[in-house]
Amino acid sequence: MRHLRLAVLVLPVLVAACGQSREVQNDEYYDDSARARVRGRLSGNQDGLLILGTDRSRNREGGGAAGAPGEGSALGVNAYLWRASLDTLSFMPLASADPFGGVIITDWYSPPAAQGERFRATAYILGRQLRSDGVRVSIFRQELRNGQWVDAPVSAGTGTELEDKVLARARELRSQSAAL
Repeated sequence: MRHLRLAVLVLPVLVAACGQSREVQNDEYYDDSARARVRGRLSGNQDGLLILGTDRSRNREGGGAAGAPGEGSALGVNAYLWRASLDTLSFMPLASADPFGGVIITDWYSPPAAQGERFRATAYILGRQLRSDGVRVSIFRQELRNGQWVDAPVSAGTGTELEDKVLARARELRSQSAAL
């Protein structure tokens, strides 16, 4: 009976918390000040919420690998790969980002030099370790034909190139962290 009362008290709080989400607007990613505010929320620089990396100011009991920066203790995935994926895909508008599931989905992006085509990316962070097979990037492409967007093939190496850029950025972030 006690658990039932507790559930009745906690349920409204959980439901109210679900209503705190909002849709990310495309113009936020073309305005550097808005981009910094969104990036701050994702990286833990606002409201005391730490999502990326570890909080070195807190003294962890037992220390060990769970608190190591590369292990992604505050994430379900590797923090370096997560941050590197966000950095690499930052030229595209962000549709959603799940730091615990390790999925980043961008919205459609039309390069200024290529009118009539647009791209979308989905990055999957596959684990808690910084490994070369720890990230997968899927690219989707559409072409404008007769006033409608139609799916089109993507070069086979495009996803691999983005994965390589993510891995290079993750290594850079790890070496910067080690130098601190």
